[in-house]
Amino acid sequence: MEVLCYNWSGMNKIIMERRGKIEDLDRSFDIEFWQRQSHQARFTAAWEMIVHAHKVKGRDVRQLRLQRSIETFQRQQR
Repeated sequence: MEVLCYNWSGMNKIIMERRGKIEDLDRSFDIEFWQRQSHQARFTAAWEMIVHAHKVKGRDVRQLRLQRSIETFQRQQR
């Protein structure tokens, strides 16, 4: 198994790929790849998967938004 990392000239992206037999591959490459990504890159990738899943299910993606919870805080009466 071999892991290759390279940076295309003029791009700020590092490309990672792993080569090997399928039966020899485990999740370690995936874990390493996502740990190298910024929080924003992880969030963006997750959001893209959510949008894609809604499109596949035939749902309106314009209705997507993050869940918002409303809470109130009140002082306790003594």
